[in-house]
Amino acid sequence: MSPPSGRLAAPQRPPSADGGPADPGSGAGGGPSAAAAGSGAALASRLRAVHRAVGELRRGTPVLLRAPEGTLCLAAAETVGACGLGELAAAAAAPPLLLLAPSRAAAVLHRPIPQCGGGADAAAREPAGVVALRLPPALLAPEALRGLADPTAEALLPPEAGAPELVPAVPALSGAALALAKLARLLPALLAAPAAEGSAARLDLLSVPADWALGYPATAATSLVRVAEAAVPLEDAPDARIVAFRAADGGIEHLAIVVGRPEDRTPEAPAPLVRVHSECFTGDLLGSLRCDCGPQLRGAIRRMAAEGAGVLLYLAQEGRGIGLVNKLRAYRLQDTGLDTLDANRALGYAADERNFLVAATMLRALGLGRVRLLTNNPDKLAGLAACGIEVAGREAHRFEANGVNDRYLATKARRFGHLLA
Repeated sequence: MSPPSGRLAAPQRPPSADGGPADPGSGAGGGPSAAAAGSGAALASRLRAVHRAVGELRRGTPVLLRAPEGTLCLAAAETVGACGLGELAAAAAAPPLLLLAPSRAAAVLHRPIPQCGGGADAAAREPAGVVALRLPPALLAPEALRGLADPTAEALLPPEAGAPELVPAVPALSGAALALAKLARLLPALLAAPAAEGSAARLDLLSVPADWALGYPATAATSLVRVAEAAVPLEDAPDARIVAFRAADGGIEHLAIVVGRPEDRTPEAPAPLVRVHSECFTGDLLGSLRCDCGPQLRGAIRRMAAEGAGVLLYLAQEGRGIGLVNKLRAYRLQDTGLDTLDANRALGYAADERNFLVAATMLRALGLGRVRLLTNNPDKLAGLAACGIEVAGREAHRFEANGVNDRYLATKARRFGHLLA
């Protein structure tokens, strides 16, 4: 719950491992509960391990992904250099395979992959599975690997290097491996090899459990706490304040722009207006004409100011969760004729990689369990409801096409099901 008007909230303790708030002192003598302290420490340790693994992949350093069924040594195809390839070879018990999403593997092999599914829009929205390729030696080089991973960098592929070979049996943990690459905001393309015994200690490689990587989005979302708050009068909403949230791993912050006092509404009043808005550097800050994000952001704030209250959640989920760099790659692909959905899939991503549990956690922390959602996106309605937020109604949030984003808006309506009519 937000503090009374004019008072600042004290920083919150990290939540417990189950996502609830840490016990502030239920032990004898009013000291911290040992169980709560232990669970909070375990949660922070789990998040920190995944965050460190993500950082290693982004730096081009191999990491180990472990589970009872075995351990994989991984390196990101996008970032690995000669040194990283040497470390991977020293840690591996067998030559590495290249793990790709089926859509990207189909492009690399120039033929359909069974896991890609049919061509209907409904089926094509979400890629399924992982494909493993065996590479000829000429393709096990940094520039060639970048060309294999990135459809906008295929010019880096050496001519007459030989063709990759489809491997029928995908290694265990491959799904968790690609999930880790996505957490790093890297292209989902990884070199993977079974790790030799003792390689972690021998080479000082970071090791992380596979289930921690798979559970990271939910664990990080439920660990969000308020860390700062200040009044920030806006041109369109003078009575606004910004509340910053941070996860227990110390990652990128998410923000809530709070207009008025929406948490003070009586039960008889209409549910407060809420907009779940993913950050868009190009649209929100630069005024890009390729999307409608900037008008949606400013229009939502004006609408809330007119109502006297509302909350805009500004989430660090650029490009529907793929990050700014990959969004720019998707723009390059759109300039060759792909629409926004197919461009994401060509990069190896799903149509929408966002995690709406982040929004639900923030709303609960602000004391809002029942909202009217300002959106055209049915997935947001379903996503918040699935996370326990009561969506009392939907408010349309449409803006006219500008002559540049016409195809983009048409794709959102036709292929994402946005309610733009």
